[in-house]
Amino acid sequence: MKKLYFLTFLLVASMSYGQNLVSNGGFENWTDGVPDGYTTIDFSTDDLTENTNTNFITEGSSSASVNVLTQSQGNTDIRQTVSLTGGSTYTMSLDVYATNNEARARIFNGNDFNLSVYSDETLLNQWQTISFEYTASSDEDFDYGMRFYDISANWVSGSLFYVDNFQIIETSSSPAISVVSPVDGATLTTTAVDIELSVQNFAVAAEGNGDGYIEYSVDGGTTIDKFDLDNISLSDLSEGAHTVNLELVDDNGNALDPAATTSVSFTIATVNQVATVSDLRAGTIGEVYELSGEAIITYIVTDNGRNQKYIQDATAGILIDDQSGVLSTTFNIGDGISGLQGQLNEFNGILQFTPVANVASASSTGTTITPEVISLADFLANGETYESELIKIDNVIFDVTGQFEDNTNYNLSATGLPGDPTTIARVTFGDEDLVGASIPTTASSVIGLGGEFNGEYQILPRYASDVEGATLAINDLNAANFEIYPNPVSNGFVNITSSSNDAITVSVFDILGKNVITKTLNANRLNVSALQTGVYILKISQNDAITTKKLVVK
Repeated sequence: MKKLYFLTFLLVASMSYGQNLVSNGGFENWTDGVPDGYTTIDFSTDDLTENTNTNFITEGSSSASVNVLTQSQGNTDIRQTVSLTGGSTYTMSLDVYATNNEARARIFNGNDFNLSVYSDETLLNQWQTISFEYTASSDEDFDYGMRFYDISANWVSGSLFYVDNFQIIETSSSPAISVVSPVDGATLTTTAVDIELSVQNFAVAAEGNGDGYIEYSVDGGTTIDKFDLDNISLSDLSEGAHTVNLELVDDNGNALDPAATTSVSFTIATVNQVATVSDLRAGTIGEVYELSGEAIITYIVTDNGRNQKYIQDATAGILIDDQSGVLSTTFNIGDGISGLQGQLNEFNGILQFTPVANVASASSTGTTITPEVISLADFLANGETYESELIKIDNVIFDVTGQFEDNTNYNLSATGLPGDPTTIARVTFGDEDLVGASIPTTASSVIGLGGEFNGEYQILPRYASDVEGATLAINDLNAANFEIYPNPVSNGFVNITSSSNDAITVSVFDILGKNVITKTLNANRLNVSALQTGVYILKISQNDAITTKKLVVK
């Protein structure tokens, strides 16, 4: 889903009052055709190039020329990680020069796409600056960069941009207080809550030994003075909504100028017990449930950052949507989960279960789910029954030929004749080998997860093997020759080889779908020493050959 934000135009003057925290934000330094300092680059060295034409530069002696040739927006990132200080406010900006209106640029940030702005696609062949302000609530590593979005109504073949003067400038460092946990708006299942604080640019201590102290109150009650940064431990809270208000004051108890305040609100929820996924699906939106029975993971989504997992038991399936990463334990397809607590929600008609507490470990491993075989007529009549469940529909015909594309709907019918009842097969998992596979031209069986979009039911195949008769493209078949070793890797380097001597491009994704490394290899050796222990997905491409492989880092 595309989130739309208002575009703010700012005339950004010379920001000599603060240092630019972006490494090589002016695109002055390049090595082997690649701009230095950027950890994620989704473009080839042919489509991202150094420009020295002064007509397309706003500062320094060069800028970046970016040729956007894909409508897969998640494959158009140029990003790096920047360390921000809690309590400080930053101005984030980018100069953009668009040559046509087929796409637009956006400042990308790692905070759930909030506070993002787009370039104006109607301003062509001229520079524009897109900008916004961001205040870090605590010290953080900020995933910052740019992404390019196609405009489907105008898209023809591609869009050429020039970008320059990419900046993060600290604009204030006033005293500030923030709550690290719980997150604002959290739903909790315990009546004992610890409030973890972060204070910046201010020394909290007893009178005369610091800059002042903290005053706080719970639900508008008595104000309490606090002379340290230890957690505020609240106990015996009642079920329902609660708010904690906090303020930094000077040694005399007076408010600072400007005032430094914050608050956090959370809800202590009643946990309803259900034994099966079917019982869970029959629950009430907004209520919190514990699924006491075991559900098996049938698919883990790795092409977005929402930590999504499809689970099911013998009764039904449901989608876990965990954008906050509450379910932090590493799970694999085929693992069982028991005792999962979460809130029942709905998005575009899809019932979702949002975790409110972590589960320490899998209750079982290695289970293979056999898809339930149903007819097309049954799916059309009872789509809600099969939502998020692994199903198989036999004897269906695709309405088009060619190759499967990401984020695309395909009609399925029993005969392929006009007027025949149809359902939708949607390709939505963009990092799997179904993308680029050949669409079968005869009656086929399709395996996938039951889906819905605003009342329209869909089947979501995951892999090329989910579609009977689908064949990998020649280049994808060649990609099977890629080899990675050692795997697991413990020495900080992994070798990636193929039958060709051409350069290999590798993107590494963590279990949450976050791109943590993108690198073009010339010596077939990838440095993974910065990665923490865990399981990662490698997307490997060479020329037109693409494959994905799992990498274990010890």
